[in-house]
Amino acid sequence: MLNFVLMMLNVFMEIASRLRGILASEDWVYVLSLLVPLFLYNVALKVVRIATQLNVPGPLGFADQLRSDVFFNLGYTALWIGLFAILRGRIGRTVLLVLFHLSSLLLPVLTTAAHFYYKTTGSTLDYSLIVLTLTSFDEIQGVIASEVTGLHWGLLSAVLFYGIAGPAVITRLVSGDWHVPVWTGDTPEGAGGMALVTCLAAGAFVLVSTLPSATGVGNYFARDAIVNMVLNEVATARIEEPRVVSSVSVEDLPTDTRLVPTPRAQKRNVVLVFLESVRARSATPYNPELQTTPFLDELAQNSLMAENAYAVVPHTSKSMVAAHCGVEPPLDTRMTESEPDAIPARCLPDLLKEQGYKTVFFQSATENFERRRALVRNFGYEEFYPLESLNTEGYDQVNYFGYEDDIMLEPSRRWLEENGDGPFMATYLTVTSHHDYNVPPDFETKKFSEKELVNKYQNTVHYQDAFLEKLFWQYRELGLYDETIFVVMADHGEGFGEHGLYQHDNTIYNEGIKIPLLFHDPRRFEGGRVVETPVQNLSVLPTVVDLLGYRIAGGEYRGRSLLDPLEPRPLKVSCWVENRCLALIDGDEKYIYHFGHREEEYFDLSEDPLEKRNIIGRQREERIDRLRNELLFWEAYVRAMYEQHMASLQEEETTATPMEGTSPAGD
Repeated sequence: MLNFVLMMLNVFMEIASRLRGILASEDWVYVLSLLVPLFLYNVALKVVRIATQLNVPGPLGFADQLRSDVFFNLGYTALWIGLFAILRGRIGRTVLLVLFHLSSLLLPVLTTAAHFYYKTTGSTLDYSLIVLTLTSFDEIQGVIASEVTGLHWGLLSAVLFYGIAGPAVITRLVSGDWHVPVWTGDTPEGAGGMALVTCLAAGAFVLVSTLPSATGVGNYFARDAIVNMVLNEVATARIEEPRVVSSVSVEDLPTDTRLVPTPRAQKRNVVLVFLESVRARSATPYNPELQTTPFLDELAQNSLMAENAYAVVPHTSKSMVAAHCGVEPPLDTRMTESEPDAIPARCLPDLLKEQGYKTVFFQSATENFERRRALVRNFGYEEFYPLESLNTEGYDQVNYFGYEDDIMLEPSRRWLEENGDGPFMATYLTVTSHHDYNVPPDFETKKFSEKELVNKYQNTVHYQDAFLEKLFWQYRELGLYDETIFVVMADHGEGFGEHGLYQHDNTIYNEGIKIPLLFHDPRRFEGGRVVETPVQNLSVLPTVVDLLGYRIAGGEYRGRSLLDPLEPRPLKVSCWVENRCLALIDGDEKYIYHFGHREEEYFDLSEDPLEKRNIIGRQREERIDRLRNELLFWEAYVRAMYEQHMASLQEEETTATPMEGTSPAGD
């Protein structure tokens, strides 16, 4: 045994001796003075993320979750050592040195961003989100500023300064001379082969860093942040595209629909109210023990209420597409829904305009986010009043997106006084309960939760309820209440770490997707009516049309009217970020597919409404395979639906454009 140990020690000493020879001593100091701190910094961030999880793993689990970061950073270190050993001429070294510093600045910036994004949302940072941030920075700089503190800026500044000047300073302190490795002497014997071995070792380290978790923790967390970004783009399960595209017929899309009056048709007003980020469990009608929304609770006593309503995607613009247009929104972060004529359906405002309705959209948030004006135009609204069109004097800014919702009341009153004599459709989108959860200073807060962040949020929900009551009183005072059908709903819910996730975009558990949804008609539903069958906000359009006494001709929408007896059918839900998660809700059973980022999940909502016990192990493998394929097919179908629709529009434009060299008739 002793001989074996001595032999291995000799081998390691020989390797170390050869490694020392591939670079000059000053080069070693320069290169390692940047690579070693970078290695320690990146690994330290991962240690912090592991140690602050909901469930901190034991020693083996800790090592498993740290393994990818250690090996990726070892690979990164070995790669640059090998490259400096191979390239020894002045030109090659100069180019290499520039790339070395640039990449060593980019890497900590990305890992730092990924670290704080995870700490804020519980989700990993994807390539698509980085692209979105860079291309929409003007829109989301307020979001970033709300989370970045002086500590963050100080840390980032220190990292950037050291990445630029640190190696030269360290080399000066160690060697007593300023040294930048832009040139080195002749290559020592055997150094070229050792340099090549170092580069091959770098590849092996990186390959090991891509391996999935060995202890069952989600790969999205176990993998190094950079590795996860790359793999999430190139290694995602997909359904065979041609098969899906062939199943989408442009003729079947509701792009040529119209409303046909029935004998009970009445041109009554329609009002949609979207309550920002209100999860069902935080609203009194769905949680009577929590008195956050007493007015909404009073309203529900004489309304048609969906007891189990879900958003298709927990993101505002996506949710509004589902409610307004009766079809699933595009499952992407590219804001496809805001492209001209991109929605493959005629939406409710457009349908009602043909029946003589005036249409208007109010929001207390800025229009400079996700091209909101373009989206509202796609829905078919004639008038749009965002924050930029409202008088802010006397009102308080509550978050980086907008002002307190009461700012919409006076413009609403003026518009109704001018246009209330004929049928109209008016929509209000609130913003107060959006992160970072602030109410106006003069609003009296209450104690709804022992958790400070949750309590702040619950008070914003309470504020929105007060706004809702004022809005309804406005309609009463103007004599419009009895002639109006009101739809009150949330765009999505909100997570507060119940499953390690915060906010909404990727919170596919019920706190993120289960929403309040009720239809209030002063002439109907006395004593209240509850729909227990799980439904989605896709049902808003057909239910409103049904309440008005119209029928839909020229196509079918994906949602169903809640006035009809509903047979349960599976509901599909997607995260906002591509390739992050999908869910299927079938009655009381819910299956979640995480694209390999974490273990698949299966919940019995009748016994476990808070989704605490994953019973995936009790399900037959064949059933889970079927559910997974059903979700992937649905995702691909929705994607194909938008692609086919846009292709048909381009084809129509091409057909309508006169050929070169000809002129339209009559010229």
